[in-house]
Amino acid sequence: MPEETPGFDEKPEVPADGTPDDAAESKAAASSEEEAAAPAGESAAADVALLAQLDQARTALSERTADLQRLQAEYQNYRRRVERDRIAVKEIAVASLLTELLPTLDDIGRAREHGELVGGFKSVSESLESAAAKMGLQQFGKEGEPFDPTIHEALMHSYAPDVTEDTCVAILQPGYRIGERTIRPARVAVAEPQPGAAAGKSESADGDTPSDKDTDAPDKG
Repeated sequence: MPEETPGFDEKPEVPADGTPDDAAESKAAASSEEEAAAPAGESAAADVALLAQLDQARTALSERTADLQRLQAEYQNYRRRVERDRIAVKEIAVASLLTELLPTLDDIGRAREHGELVGGFKSVSESLESAAAKMGLQQFGKEGEPFDPTIHEALMHSYAPDVTEDTCVAILQPGYRIGERTIRPARVAVAEPQPGAAAGKSESADGDTPSDKDTDAPDKG
């Protein structure tokens, strides 16, 4: 008897409605669909994760930007405060120095009034006054100006018929200021309007006096 070759009797499984080639193609197509579906799902998950990370990055950037703006504002306020303090300290130092010089400036003023400001003393005095003016010192106080208690100090008081308000009639000691800051008020003699002068003026402005009215009244009987 001839020997049977093993394996030749086995037949491949064939679907009832197809051929062996069709079955292989179906399996391959199914495998391809599964492989395509898996990357699509992984890509969507990756996109969601990236969007979440992007939102976190934007939130962190907004917070850091706000922190930076706040620090910048605090630094600007600090610089302005330091500059303001520096100017204030400088003004106080200059005012203290010039306050110590005021008696000397008063002596120079009195010497000038008496004609004693001559020679080398005149040159030195003018240099000192010029240096004080460069440092911002300003003299104020003039005869005839209205009395202002915020910048004038009244040392003498009188009445005068030719003034209509409290008036500085004599400057006993000039005042000094630095900018808007008064370091010494002007010491002055003040004159007030004469009592009754205003009433007399108002009567004269009205015209007739009571006696005139009596005179002009017609006789009765």
